Amino acid sequence: MTYPADRRYTRDHEWIAVDGDVATVGITSYAAEALGDVVYLDLPEVGATVTAGESCGEIESTKSVSDLIAPASGEVLSVNAAAVDAPESVNADPHGEGWLYTVRVGEMPEDLLDAEAYAELAQAQQ
Repeated sequence: MTYPADRRYTRDHEWIAVDGDVATVGITSYAAEALGDVVYLDLPEVGATVTAGESCGEIESTKSVSDLIAPASGEVLSVNAAAVDAPESVNADPHGEGWLYTVRVGEMPEDLLDAEAYAELAQAQQ
């Protein structure tokens, strides 16, 4: 698998793409494959504050229910209503149309991985 170089990644398999002080968040293709068919998304509400490293929602698949862990702290600006309505988009295009929410970043953790380091982590976990 390849991972876009314009993002940072968490050890919990989320990605974050930052543009100024606004970031888009999603799960990686590794996570989407490991979860299996995504059937339901419980995303944070617009206006909610999320905290880096803490649960901010859930992703339910045919295999399990997993916590969505915020990769950065800040205020949720929008959620991907199309993905909520069609959760399979997370499996089909996790790094594109299957994004989950946007956040006005208040604090970025120092321990986020670049694409190469994340690819090594994902490979080691297979």
